[in-house]
Amino acid sequence: MWLGCSAYFIRLAGCDVGCPWCDTKESWHQRHPSHSVTQLAAAAQAEQPKFVVVTGGEPLMHDLAPLTQALKRQGLRIHLETSGAYPLSGSFDWVTLSPKRSKPPHPSLYGQASELKVVIANPEDFDWATAQAAQVPPGTVKLLQPEWNTPDSQAWIVDYVKHHPDWRVSLQTHKFLGVR
Repeated sequence: MWLGCSAYFIRLAGCDVGCPWCDTKESWHQRHPSHSVTQLAAAAQAEQPKFVVVTGGEPLMHDLAPLTQALKRQGLRIHLETSGAYPLSGSFDWVTLSPKRSKPPHPSLYGQASELKVVIANPEDFDWATAQAAQVPPGTVKLLQPEWNTPDSQAWIVDYVKHHPDWRVSLQTHKFLGVR
């Protein structure tokens, strides 16, 4: 939904969801350099982004209240990208719920979703996407994202969106642009 906007990413370590296509598997078990919430908030504010994205790994494995409070004190808009496997902690302006079959969302997360993003790696994933969409509030932005290593998924999604206009195509543009 926020494609092309200036964003500052805070990537937290730790994940037990285990997506086979994960492009950040190093976050599953390795520790990232430790920074205090004050340091993170100051670094984010110094970049003057449109918003800050808290992501992972799986960020909700952590209590995010102290981090979001520090970011809010800096006057920053805060987005969360999560599989939803754990209950929400912290205060967010936008929540991207990207549910995974391996560890489905905690029921409380569906009502918090501003955006639903489902990765499509095979045709059966459209059924999963439909089931997930039925649980989010009306007006939630619904996105289908091709699994990067499954070239056919792009064509499947384009065809699906043609016949289901309430869905949009989502691409990992940072990969196309070579931005890390």
